[in-house]
Amino acid sequence: MGLQPLEFSDCYLDSPWFRERVRAHEAELERTNKFIKELLKDGKNLIAATKNLSAAQRKFAHSLRDFKFEFIGDAETDDERCIDASLHEFSNFLKNLEEQREILALSVTETLIKPLERFRKEQLGAVKEEKKKFDKETEKNYSLLEKHLNLSAKKKELQLQEADNQVEQNRKHFYELSLEYVCKLQEIQERKKFECVEPVLSFFQGLFTFYHQGYELAKDFNHYKMTLQINIQNTRNRFEGTRSEVEELMNKIRRNPQEHKRANHFTMEGYLYVQEKRPAPFGSSWVKHYCTYRKETKKFTMIPFEHRSGGKAGDEELFVLTYCTKRNIDTTDRRFCFDLEASDRPGVPVTMQAFSEEDRKLWMEALDGKEALFINLNRANAKREGSAQLDKIGFTVIKKCISAVETRGINDQGLYRVVGVSSKVQRLLSLLMDAKTCNEVDLENSVDWEVKTITSAMKQYLRSLPEPLMTYELHGEFIIPAKSGSPESRVNAVHFLVHKLPEKNKEMLEILVKHLANVSKHAKRNLMTVANLGVVFGPTLMRPQEETVAAIMDLKFQNIVVEILIENHEKIFKTLPDATLPEPISMSVSPPNAPPRQSRRQGQRIKRPLAVYNLCLELDDADSHSSPREDTPTGSMDSLSSQSPTPAFSSSPPGLLDGNHLIADSGDLAGWTTNLPGQSRPSMVSWMNTPSANPVATNTAPPTFFFPSSSTGSDRAGESVAHRKARAVYPCEAEHSSELSFQIGAIFEDVQFSREPGWLEGTLNGKRGLIPQNYVQFL
Repeated sequence: MGLQPLEFSDCYLDSPWFRERVRAHEAELERTNKFIKELLKDGKNLIAATKNLSAAQRKFAHSLRDFKFEFIGDAETDDERCIDASLHEFSNFLKNLEEQREILALSVTETLIKPLERFRKEQLGAVKEEKKKFDKETEKNYSLLEKHLNLSAKKKELQLQEADNQVEQNRKHFYELSLEYVCKLQEIQERKKFECVEPVLSFFQGLFTFYHQGYELAKDFNHYKMTLQINIQNTRNRFEGTRSEVEELMNKIRRNPQEHKRANHFTMEGYLYVQEKRPAPFGSSWVKHYCTYRKETKKFTMIPFEHRSGGKAGDEELFVLTYCTKRNIDTTDRRFCFDLEASDRPGVPVTMQAFSEEDRKLWMEALDGKEALFINLNRANAKREGSAQLDKIGFTVIKKCISAVETRGINDQGLYRVVGVSSKVQRLLSLLMDAKTCNEVDLENSVDWEVKTITSAMKQYLRSLPEPLMTYELHGEFIIPAKSGSPESRVNAVHFLVHKLPEKNKEMLEILVKHLANVSKHAKRNLMTVANLGVVFGPTLMRPQEETVAAIMDLKFQNIVVEILIENHEKIFKTLPDATLPEPISMSVSPPNAPPRQSRRQGQRIKRPLAVYNLCLELDDADSHSSPREDTPTGSMDSLSSQSPTPAFSSSPPGLLDGNHLIADSGDLAGWTTNLPGQSRPSMVSWMNTPSANPVATNTAPPTFFFPSSSTGSDRAGESVAHRKARAVYPCEAEHSSELSFQIGAIFEDVQFSREPGWLEGTLNGKRGLIPQNYVQFL
């Protein structure tokens, strides 16, 4: 119920109920006053936010206007010019839009803020003043009445009559003021509705006017937009054509670089490796330089350049060439080498190494080089004194370093990560690798050698071995299990491979890994966890024979191998590998790897290959009526494309090929025909993609199986395989207590679809749990 009306006749009675109704009207006006005050505050904040947005939009427009695309060449197409000018046009459109926004901000002030402030000040403020007068007159009236009633009756009649007239006159004035106040109260109650709403209506009118202006600007922009889209499409089409031409030219240059060599004022230029002498025992190092030569002046220039840091690594060196001689392969341990002699350094040749024999011939021709005339000194085959070897001195060096580290610095933070001073490391190595001084060096008690110097010397020694500790031959085989398989299969594979190492390598590796395991036990103090030690020693213990991009990408897998060694050193070195374990696969023979499992935790498909060794999928498939399948050729067990996963069931007609998926004629997967290369016999599944070169490392989505029944809909499809038996076609290790672990050939009872996408529920050996759907074959 709303407010009760204030009757004028009640002003003369001035009853308690009248006063209560007056107070209710006053409270409503006070609530209205607070609302308008809050609305004004929000409106001003809105204006401020609008101005801030407008300023940000203008800043954005200025950024668009001030930028200009650079182009390749000396001219642009019309389409490119339009594209170049587009940013300026965008800036203009934003500028026009912000002009309208500023008009909106001004209109909000004029149509909303000022009218509400005026109503609050003039109308509600006037009522407050009337209320003050009414309250004051009420107090005066009743005070005078009480005083009059207290007059003594013994007063003279004239005095009493004057007092009566005064009270009556005051009462009339009070009634008149009361009538005016009541009238004003009810007037404002009715007036506030349109006085408040009309400014808000004007605000929305201005707001939609702004949006309409934006719509008009959008209509104007639409024509420009369509024209610009054509410009962009034309430019894109030209780009595609240009790119194909550039790639063709690139391929031509790749096939024969010399035919497309650019002419310049240098007779020959390019990168060469320059031999720089280093202190014993490490002989020399080879530093890459960019070299130029001008035959007319015989000036040869060398600039050391490091591509990884993107700049010059030193100052330019220039000398006048005296002669050039080809180095024979029996005089150096590197190929493609030749010697230069400078006029200012007679008798001190500088050895250069080209990138290839063809590159050397070009340099020799440009430099007027000659064949070497000096005799073979057999230095290439001679064992350099003091070089790092797995001999008695080598074992002594490693054992002395390990003993010193475990005695003095096992708890040092960053052990093996903090490097020592290079000169001190070289000096320590020289002493340790010299048979005369090795036993005299006391690392455990001497304060001359810091722990970081000892650890750096130890790592440097291992890196200086002619061959890494885990050998070039087994490098690829160590990497394969690190890329795939379960934790247990990885340990078994590394265990097997460690025992294929040469005896000295295995002995040295055992000493080192045992020490690293001890270091990791103090990780709370030294912060060197197994993972950190893997990062440090992965490149030290393992490296490929040839440095390639692919080899660099395998660095993280080298770290994993070292982590496996540290975590399982007792098993790996103290026990013999399983005699029944097959030989590890080589890089040229790819095993059939299990498809990825559906992740129940993240809703994504994750890589889950379990096969590291050649797993045979010869199944006793009596139900399928199919002949035993032939051996799978290399790369034939391919996974499907890693595109967006398709729903597990389909109501499409049976027997159709849909994209990357095969839709079977029935729920029984046995007897499906494969498209595997070199395989014509029936198999359990058809793989629809091109075979991968290395399935072990393939991170692809699993094959999706469809089980349509005679009725349409996925629900009926699910019923067709409910409460059936299934056989495992891949091994699986549970990653959660609700999952089942099983080996190939395991038979599951009462198999039905789970609510988890990509998973089944089944019973194995009395235990019920979840099974990856693409790891089983229904019987």
